[in-house]
Amino acid sequence: MGIMEIIGIAGSVSLLSGWRLYLTVFATGVAMQTGAVPIPEHLESLQVLANPWVMGAAGLAALLEFFADKVAWLDSVWDGIHTFIRPVGGALLALAVVDPSDPATQVIAFVLGGGGALLAHGGKAGARAVVNTSPEPVSNVVVSTAEDVATAGLLYATYEYPYVAGGIAAGLLALTIWLLIKARNFVRRIFGRGAEATKPAD
Repeated sequence: MGIMEIIGIAGSVSLLSGWRLYLTVFATGVAMQTGAVPIPEHLESLQVLANPWVMGAAGLAALLEFFADKVAWLDSVWDGIHTFIRPVGGALLALAVVDPSDPATQVIAFVLGGGGALLAHGGKAGARAVVNTSPEPVSNVVVSTAEDVATAGLLYATYEYPYVAGGIAAGLLALTIWLLIKARNFVRRIFGRGAEATKPAD
C-alpha cells in the first residue's frame, strides 16, 4: 500500500471519528471480525478494534449515541461532552494506520488525526446547533440518520477502496469547512439581529 493510500485512510478515519467515533470503531471491528472488509496486513495494529470487549463497549456507546443524536438539544449536549473525546479517538485511530516503525510519521499522524477529528466535530456540532433552532423534530432525525448512513458508507469505501480514500478525506474536509462557515454565518446573523433589537432608538 502506497503512502498516499495510507494518508487517505488515516485522514478519512480521523475525520469520520469527528462525526461518529463509536460507530467508526465498532464498524471497523465488525468488518475485521467478519472479514467483510479485508484490512491490509499493514494495518494489523487495528486488530485491537476486533477485540470482543472493545467491540462491545463501542457498540453500546454507538447505540447510546444513535438515540441521543436524534433528540434536539440533547445532541448538542452529547457533542459538548465529546469535544475532547472524539479528537483523541481520531488521533489514536490515525496513529494505528501509519507505519509504527517511523516515529516521525506517527507523531504527524497523531497531531493531524486529532486536528482532523476536532475540525469534523466542530462542523458537525455547529451544523446540529443550527438544525436545533427548527421548531419541528423531523429535520433533526433526518440529519442524524444521514450522518449515520454516510459514516458507515464512507468508512466501508475507505477500507474497501484505499486508492480513493484520499479523495474521500478531501471531500470530508471540504464538507466540514463548509459546515463551519455556514454555522458561523448563522451565529453572526443571530447576534446581529439581537444587537439591532437592543440598540436604543434615536
